[in-house]
Amino acid sequence: MDTILYYSPVIIVVMVFLIQQRIVVTPEQLERKHREILRDIEARFVTLNSYEDMKLRFSEMQEKIDKIYDCLIISK
Repeated sequence: MDTILYYSPVIIVVMVFLIQQRIVVTPEQLERKHREILRDIEARFVTLNSYEDMKLRFSEMQEKIDKIYDCLIISK
């Protein structure tokens, strides 16, 4: 206990330095940054479900285009 009291001013100075330099963050700051990252991700990227749905639609469109192409070639 005596050594803790002896080094307490140094510990306090180090902690204040870490907090001022934002090396150590509070849970509130961490949560705020997490929400900001999630908003950025939602704005920039598509969800996996949307991607799979779009891929299925492109596949269906490709099949229809192939059928139209086949009909045009056969009729010539």
